[in-house]
Amino acid sequence: MDDYRGAFDPRFELGKLSRRTLAVLAREYQLAAHLQDRAGIPQVLARYGARAMREIAIDEWMGASPVYTQRMQRALRFAGDDVATIFKGLQFDVGAPHGFLDFRFRLDADGSGEFWLPYCGALMDVEPMGESFVVGMCHQIEDPTFDATAVATNARAQVRPIHRPPRVPADRVPHCRWRVRIEPDATPVVEIALTGQVRRSRLARLALPRAPEQRESGGLRDYAGRFDPDLQLEDLAHPALLTVCQEFCIQGHLLVRSFMLAMAERWGDEVAGEIAALQWVGIAGLAAERVVAALGIDGDGLDAIAKLFQVHPAFHPRAYVDLHVERAPDAVRCWIGECAAWSEGDPYSWFARLGAEPHRALETMAQCVNRRARCRPLSVPGARVAWSVVIDPDAEPALEAPEVALAKLSKGATFRFAPRPRSHVPPL
Repeated sequence: MDDYRGAFDPRFELGKLSRRTLAVLAREYQLAAHLQDRAGIPQVLARYGARAMREIAIDEWMGASPVYTQRMQRALRFAGDDVATIFKGLQFDVGAPHGFLDFRFRLDADGSGEFWLPYCGALMDVEPMGESFVVGMCHQIEDPTFDATAVATNARAQVRPIHRPPRVPADRVPHCRWRVRIEPDATPVVEIALTGQVRRSRLARLALPRAPEQRESGGLRDYAGRFDPDLQLEDLAHPALLTVCQEFCIQGHLLVRSFMLAMAERWGDEVAGEIAALQWVGIAGLAAERVVAALGIDGDGLDAIAKLFQVHPAFHPRAYVDLHVERAPDAVRCWIGECAAWSEGDPYSWFARLGAEPHRALETMAQCVNRRARCRPLSVPGARVAWSVVIDPDAEPALEAPEVALAKLSKGATFRFAPRPRSHVPPL
């Protein structure tokens, strides 16, 4: 299946998509998990100011990235303790979505390495906000979070800037450049307590089902071999791509958990839940629009809405979120059964916000296909939550949710992926 045009398939699963389409979808899932911060962090800024925003962002990424980096190492079989392993992890990190944060890499003969970004979409988002926001992201946030990502591979890894923004001159390219070394005599980086909380979740320990046998020939079944600085997702085999799609969604959910835990520690569960609900609405709509366009889901009817719910990253992997989607003559019926998402025993996920009344995020997704779509409560035997989606021809077309409009301030909202040329090492 090269896209998801045509009739709604109630038996659809990601594994039915072709290698080419899975690569497209994986990039969208990676970018969606990255951009959910653009829907959540500004809410912290608005309530508590720039310092609190930076502190939450640091804790969020430090809490989640070591956990999901090690998951990806196991999933693609590239565990190790060297710089090459760190770089492999960055290639499969939602903090570095391919192209939007255009990480390029070089390994040196002494075992160290460099990475640089000819283009950084995150910098493009904050440069218009002024130098203090640039310093906040490129210095105060990145210093601890880069080391926290590296500690998943080696506690004595050090990531240090060669140069970084604010850019001098103002159009400097690459946008930043960093050196990574393993320093045997360095004081080892210690995981923060929040990382341990995230690691103990059901989500962090979730076992994905074994990928089906390869449905198409070609590609790498894992990343146990040499580091390839120019690796593209299209280089992976079908089962590996299916795994990466699911792991990118897990990375997004782990970041939500870390984000909420960091906020709850400071301001309590109620505030964490309120801000996470706004975050979900914002990224629900933005991700919906991008996935619909990327997969060629056409039309504005119920079939298109049903297909969107089947592929939206919020509901993957199915091993965690047991979502069911079916078509009735005049509605789309959705429900989530008993699954690991309900077994965390705490309120630190989007799913903990679901109840009898459909969450605004669900209606926001549907309205990205048809502005007259409305979600209504539904009762399904055995379901933990259920909702239906109808298209009301008499309803006023819904306006874009303000949370979605906020997320769309990011350049990532309109970013278009393109094949990348091979790495060229820029002069210092």
